[in-house]
Amino acid sequence: MCENSSTENEEVGLIPYEARTYRGRMVPEGLQGFNVNMEETDLMVFADGDYRPYVAERVRFYRDQLKGIQNPAFFTSLIPIEDDLHYPPIARHMIQASAACGVGPMAAVAGAIAEYVGLDLLNLSSEVIVENGGDIFLRTRRARKIGIYAGLSPLSNRLSLEIDAEETPMGICTSSGTVGHSLSFGKADAVVTLAKDTPLADAAATAIANLVRTKEDIERAITAAQRIPGVTGVVIIIGEHLGVWGQVRLCRRTRPAPTE
Repeated sequence: MCENSSTENEEVGLIPYEARTYRGRMVPEGLQGFNVNMEETDLMVFADGDYRPYVAERVRFYRDQLKGIQNPAFFTSLIPIEDDLHYPPIARHMIQASAACGVGPMAAVAGAIAEYVGLDLLNLSSEVIVENGGDIFLRTRRARKIGIYAGLSPLSNRLSLEIDAEETPMGICTSSGTVGHSLSFGKADAVVTLAKDTPLADAAATAIANLVRTKEDIERAITAAQRIPGVTGVVIIIGEHLGVWGQVRLCRRTRPAPTE
């Protein structure tokens, strides 16, 4: 467990959709933050400057691609579906990532939008953080901290992930059975997954969170995470219980977050 080696204002939040009030405390040092909201997509972006019009255009581009898919199962299936060579790259990426985790394609949509928009933005900015409802695409040139919100768990707002620049670009995604609007069949307060591939991290977070209903499920959920190719780490929080595996460095936060 590392100590707080950087100032609190360098921290980024990793919080499910419902608790967006945390965004007021997301101030990564050296970056400018701005919000882009389009229908269901609500991004918090940090970059070298305010590239709001460009990000909005890219969000619309990818949303339009997904809206053009005629197969209803792409949007409703809770299990993997067949890949289709005629689908746009972002859709095929979602299908492949979700298939690796045994869930439906939409389990990867937030991570996919975050990564595809983030990669495009790297053409304009040397550093990029795109947060999409608790799912983060990160490409940074310095160490950053990712705060973990876990609902009513006593561990909520008490832990952060420390990410070195050399580990990025990467995806860090969260799923919860107690916080937010996303469908989960589990009861975990937070499941956080790390991977180089953000859609994969997103789908994996959903799949792993589905397995956690009690503290006794933590071990088998970690085993499931280990079996997903490309997942490099996982953090599982349910109540006061914590499970950790892989390339994860947790830091104790030196002060609790303000009341939401």
